Amino acid sequence: MKIAISGKSGFMGSRLAAMFSSQGHQVKGIGREAFSLDAAALSETLRGTDMIIHLAGAPILKRWTSRYQREIYDSRILTTRRLADAMRFLKPVPHTFICASATGIYPGSGIHDEHSTTFARDFLGKVCRDWELAASRAPSGCRTLMFRFGIILGKEGGALRQMVGPFRLGLGGPVAGGRQKMSWIHIEDVLGATQFILDNKKISGPVNICSPVPVTNEVFTKTLARTLGRPAFMPLPGAALRLVYGKGASVLTGGQHVVPAKLEAHRYRFRFPRLESALKDLVS
Repeated sequence: MKIAISGKSGFMGSRLAAMFSSQGHQVKGIGREAFSLDAAALSETLRGTDMIIHLAGAPILKRWTSRYQREIYDSRILTTRRLADAMRFLKPVPHTFICASATGIYPGSGIHDEHSTTFARDFLGKVCRDWELAASRAPSGCRTLMFRFGIILGKEGGALRQMVGPFRLGLGGPVAGGRQKMSWIHIEDVLGATQFILDNKKISGPVNICSPVPVTNEVFTKTLARTLGRPAFMPLPGAALRLVYGKGASVLTGGQHVVPAKLEAHRYRFRFPRLESALKDLVS
């Protein structure tokens, strides 16, 4: 199978690329320069591709100026539209299109699965809704999947790598009171769930890629500290985060309670369903 991945050199893209390559598939990256092409020209670079995975997008955790919010938005929605439009020039079309999304599509209150019809009305909620709408432009005959990722935990990158340093120094603590929910997933379950979904053709549309057992930020903090054998008594106030990140602080001070209903309904077996075992595997 020939697979094209945008964001191939990133934390998640590199792991997916390695998994597919080890299975004997041909994997190529879709570089940033490709998205400067019109849809017809972009399609030529994708000709013969069986599956497209779109992961690229500007980092979320930065200070959100109006200009940077536009970059966050355009780097996701415009590139997704370009890929979906380019696929219309391909005969045959790729059999699968996986587009990243996030659990930030859901509001902070309530418990949400893929059947939820209530969505966040903030900036990230709009980004995710428009992102998925752009992915839905993919041609008929192509199975389209929107992976709503929780916080991905891994050794090589992502949020955990940024957290471990301060915690090892005894500088960890709950963020903005710690009551917000954290929907998370071990990187090995990202890989496992991806393969599981590819093998189960009945799964399509949005899929929550997160553990079945979300936790509060306070529980996450205490579990990480305990795993590292370090204290966690340095709370990080929301006001301090807003000074650094502006509106972007909502990434850290907010959260969602999300469950992976589709994966559970199709009986995917999580390798790391609970946080304690996930953190022990990654940091101990």
